[in-house]
Amino acid sequence: MSRRTRREAAAVPAQGAAARCTVTVCRGCCCGTAKIPGIDHAAQLADLRTALADRATVRPVPCLDACEHGNVMVVQPSAEGRRAGGRPLWLGLVNDRDAAADITAWIDAGGPGLADVPPILDLYVFSPSRRVREQLDG
Repeated sequence: MSRRTRREAAAVPAQGAAARCTVTVCRGCCCGTAKIPGIDHAAQLADLRTALADRATVRPVPCLDACEHGNVMVVQPSAEGRRAGGRPLWLGLVNDRDAAADITAWIDAGGPGLADVPPILDLYVFSPSRRVREQLDG
């Protein structure tokens, strides 16, 4: 296969590749429970699903094993964003409506790999252990 053919093949999304970002929302032993008071966890999840319905997949998972950052969300790039160099961004302590709105606005702009992370989200960014990252990516 020539270099040109390889480049053209790489530019075409793989069959079944996700065309949307995915927001993985921890709803396990700490996140999404009364252990993190002052937030309506069910409403937050419903609001995210409504706001991102046609732009991203929102999927709750039992536990991301990053409990020290309670109420964790991971924004994973779309296939296009991943090809552009985007990587999952881990956000912790996402405990207010404004943070969820900032995440939604970022995804509206393209999300990981396609739009710069809004500076306000830097307040929530953390890097989980390699073992935890591999479980989500694997």
